Amino acid sequence: MSRLTATAPCTVHAAMVEATGEVVAQALLARRVAWLAALARGLSAYLIAARWNAADLDALGSGVGLDGRVLPSKGWMALRRLGWGVSSPSGVRVCDRVVRCAQEQAARLLRLALHRRRLVAAIVATWPQERSARTGAEWEALRKVLPDGVSAADIRNRTRQIRAYRDQHEVFPADLTDLEEPPNVAAQVVLAAADRQLLTLERTGSRSARLRVRLPLVEFPACGRDWAWHVLPVALPPTVPLEAALCAPTVRVAKGRVRVDLPFKIPVGFAPATGHRVGCGFDWGLNGLLVGVVGELTDGRVISDGRPFAYDASGVSAKLHRLRAEREHLSAKHRHLEKLLAGITVADPRFAALSAACQVLGVEHERLCARIRNLNKALTWSAARWAVDQAAASGATVIYLEDLATLEARGRRGRANSRLSGQVRGRIIEAIRHLAAKHAIAVVTVPARGTSRYCPRCGDGTSVLKHCPAPDRLGELGWRWACCPACGLSCDRDWAAAERIVSRGLLGQKATRTHRSTGARTIATIVEGNVARARRTRKPTRAARRARRTRTDLHPRPAARDRAKNRPTPKRPTRTSANPRNNSMTSSRVPDRRTVPAPSPASGGQRPAGHAPKPGRHQPYRTGHVRNSHHRTGFHHAKATPVLTFTEHGSSPGKATPVRVT
Repeated sequence: MSRLTATAPCTVHAAMVEATGEVVAQALLARRVAWLAALARGLSAYLIAARWNAADLDALGSGVGLDGRVLPSKGWMALRRLGWGVSSPSGVRVCDRVVRCAQEQAARLLRLALHRRRLVAAIVATWPQERSARTGAEWEALRKVLPDGVSAADIRNRTRQIRAYRDQHEVFPADLTDLEEPPNVAAQVVLAAADRQLLTLERTGSRSARLRVRLPLVEFPACGRDWAWHVLPVALPPTVPLEAALCAPTVRVAKGRVRVDLPFKIPVGFAPATGHRVGCGFDWGLNGLLVGVVGELTDGRVISDGRPFAYDASGVSAKLHRLRAEREHLSAKHRHLEKLLAGITVADPRFAALSAACQVLGVEHERLCARIRNLNKALTWSAARWAVDQAAASGATVIYLEDLATLEARGRRGRANSRLSGQVRGRIIEAIRHLAAKHAIAVVTVPARGTSRYCPRCGDGTSVLKHCPAPDRLGELGWRWACCPACGLSCDRDWAAAERIVSRGLLGQKATRTHRSTGARTIATIVEGNVARARRTRKPTRAARRARRTRTDLHPRPAARDRAKNRPTPKRPTRTSANPRNNSMTSSRVPDRRTVPAPSPASGGQRPAGHAPKPGRHQPYRTGHVRNSHHRTGFHHAKATPVLTFTEHGSSPGKATPVRVT
């Protein structure tokens, strides 16, 4: 049994001074928390600026202190063992626990800089010969020297940063300190480094907690009387279970309100890396954000139930594209105004109007960026929750996803991937890992090469699919539909890719490797095999179901037929001209409409139920269930895919092709 750590954002609306019982309103509480955050931020920024050089980063990266002992995991203790202290400004009294919080935040930022430093050094050491792209050998050499867990997006962004520096200075950067300025420090207080002399935290109910923290009463406290204990009631969100263990939070001020980022730990079961029988495979689709299938491993073969489920985020994606276009438009106008301001002086009468317009555009640009970030975050957790719910409802014990490090696309799909990159695929994978751990479901990534190109039915990895716009337009070039010339498979392109993903995962699960530091699981070996579909049991017809309900079945069940063998079977009435009484056959179904006009109310008596057919009026009709009849503009229009288990399917026909390791 392990523990999973999560963070719940909470808002504090008021507080109380413990010594006097004074109620502190939200505005005053936010001001006092901002004073404490400013003190910690100033100490952290001073410490980072003083140690932003190659020698100090080498000392921190060595992992050994001045006394020869290994540096501890806690950041503030590591900095103190290196002798990197910091003192409060003159005339300001700050307790040692606030200095600890500042050192902890500085240590976290410096350790993140060490990761970027190793990444920059690896890219500079394996710089490609051609400016356009790296060759296969250059990519292999770069992967060998890169730190673990580096994505293709990180490599691309750092390469562009280094190229811009070389174009400007005509030399490569010698270190990260030449390439970047000291990182900015957020205005927050990391209370994880404090003890009971600065804060206490206890749970008071199922949805409430009590946080005691010492806050300054003035902006620049000069003595101990300028500090006081404040009691902050924290309302816990429903995501924090009763068995969760609360940890020291991080306090900050956002939009005039006090925010408490409260981490908590919950016990979760262990998800094994191998030994899975039922798994879900998800593809980053072109027709939808996520498309998945369920596969079952039986006697060395993979069987799918033949029912895909897709997460349709077209409404949210359309809104994101609109917001991004608006953001680019505002950014272009803002840059244009900045160029105009650079060309005139302050004494120019146009400077004031242009400066005000430029400031308004900057605020609006920041507001749009915040909306895009919030919408991306909502889309991330919504898609992750949907994927985990589908896997849990299907009885799957593992989820297989495409490895983003091996996902390289070109052409039309490359443009689609660039659009989907704003939907933070990496964040979706992290969210799926986090939510799947609560259900003891393993998350494994498989190689993405060839999942949409080859046929999942043939299974040999050589039958290339033909992509077309639709199943009735096989002669045209497209990308939505896939058909196999060898076996005749015709299905959605993303569906076929999801089947190959779950097949690679279940057949190659013995090659699963777990990263030592991050815990991420991946399969690097491609094991090919076909995916067979299970036949569903045929459901009884509508007439048979109605006859069973009404007990008017002319062909009774076998047990009833055995008991009634001595009775003659009644003959079905037929329509003959000699027997006109049998010409009008009755039906147990009530007609949907009246077949004759209803009598008028003036003729006396009560009018029967139903409407009389009116001549000249078009009769309504429906050809089936109408889906997506309204415009989808958000998450509230999302529809869940019904889940069928493998017990509702019969045995699958045919034989599996031999498994081949490539």
